[in-house]
Amino acid sequence: MTSSRKPLDPVVKIGLGVLIGAFCLIALGMFLSRPDRSIPPFSVGSQTGTIVALHLPPWTGDQEMARLIERFRRIGHGTRDFAPMKIQPTTPFDSRGRYRRLVVLMFTDHTWTEHQMLRRYLESASNPEERRFRADFESSIRGGYWLTDREAKGWLGPATLHESGDPLPRNGWLFAEKLKNVTPIIGEEDAKTPVHTSY
Repeated sequence: MTSSRKPLDPVVKIGLGVLIGAFCLIALGMFLSRPDRSIPPFSVGSQTGTIVALHLPPWTGDQEMARLIERFRRIGHGTRDFAPMKIQPTTPFDSRGRYRRLVVLMFTDHTWTEHQMLRRYLESASNPEERRFRADFESSIRGGYWLTDREAKGWLGPATLHESGDPLPRNGWLFAEKLKNVTPIIGEEDAKTPVHTSY
């Protein structure tokens, strides 16, 4: 005697469809949000104007640091959109670009990336205590990246920031190059240049 199987109830079918769809969405989300293994993990500790302090794990080596600096270099030569690197626009109201100038300082000690530390360094006076603080801050820098309209530079090791905000590394530059393609004023070539608005 053969028994015919009862078809699944429509409500059960809908429930199974929702369950399978949810698993697919979770898997897709995990794939899209997977960490980028080609560069070391980092976070933005603080940002004041055009100067950004990044925190990297204490075990980050110079080679990994150089790969991160190279990533900034490629973006500076390309889209100049540093939002995917977790950096807010440094020149948000400039019609010529939202990242016309950028100084990235990299630390492996999170203490130096705190907002009050960066502010104190930028505003520190010339008394002996503040001079010692500035020296300690600069000695803790592990590397950095500097971008202007016309040039880009990267370095490893400690650096000094001039009053203008321009860095001067103690160990020389990893690279120092002129940029051929200066960001055009929006409106002159807006048909050719995409405007990035998300951050």
